[in-house]
Amino acid sequence: MQVDLPGQLPGATLLAPGREVAVTVPATSANLGPGFDSLGLALSLYDTVRVRTTDEPGITVQVAGEGADQVPLDSSHLVVRTILSTLADAGYTVRGLHLSAENVIPHGRGLGSSAAAIVSGVLAANALLPDADRLDAAQVLHACSALEGHPDNVAPALAGDLAISWETDGVFRSARAAVHPDVVPVVAIPATELSTERARGLLPATVPHRTAAANSGRAALLVHALTMDPAFLPEGTQDFLHQDFRAPAMPASAALIQALRSAGFAAAVSGAGPTVLCLANGASAAAAAEELMARQLQAAGENWRVLRLGVERDGARVEVHQR
Repeated sequence: MQVDLPGQLPGATLLAPGREVAVTVPATSANLGPGFDSLGLALSLYDTVRVRTTDEPGITVQVAGEGADQVPLDSSHLVVRTILSTLADAGYTVRGLHLSAENVIPHGRGLGSSAAAIVSGVLAANALLPDADRLDAAQVLHACSALEGHPDNVAPALAGDLAISWETDGVFRSARAAVHPDVVPVVAIPATELSTERARGLLPATVPHRTAAANSGRAALLVHALTMDPAFLPEGTQDFLHQDFRAPAMPASAALIQALRSAGFAAAVSGAGPTVLCLANGASAAAAAEELMARQLQAAGENWRVLRLGVERDGARVEVHQR
């Protein structure tokens, strides 16, 4: 589908046609239980976008895979919007743009699909810019986080592994930590979506100090469990801030988490849900978690996908080609 470019800022510098960029971005799981809006893990499930500047005016968009029949095929596509706004912020524009997207990350399931789109757009635009005008890594993180609204998904998508993120005086920052090699993520992905806005709307405005303190302790333990000693994962993934409040919006997810945790597995809602994440300690534990998930979902009559994934170590990748 081809559409006209939206209006550009006067005085913007026109980028030359023939520049090609390919960006591959991993799925992410945020929160991981108690790490609300601060912890995120990169997973081995990837979206890929290919962007080309053209001489022909307008925008063309092609999408294959997840959400292909749902996402817009014009300038309102999230990746396109992100590219154009990032270029405009740097004082640049294009005559024409072609975007090809191959989506593997499910949409609206709590696996960071919108963060992947934003990271794809910012990295693609940044690669199209002249070297002197490109954002550095810290600026890319802040730009992506500002567009997404929080850094917990974009930070691991950018850097890989475990990301610990925060905001200071309006600036988003993050630190990467290497995940222990025995940690094996297993996800159960439902067929239905749940919007982040709806999930956040169920949260209370305040919680007791004792609850916040308990959650802080589990979040600290979770970082230790993920990086040093996975034996602590079941206790480290226990949440007090958000999962119980969101459970009415995703009863099947809550029931699966309860079944997994009762069996000793480290299970939590992935992001805002409704995907369930289990962080298994080793391959045999991952196989047992998969079996329990399948059995529980079959008994409940739920048609979900159960996938054993890896931890993505390196984060997003960018390839630049010049015709």
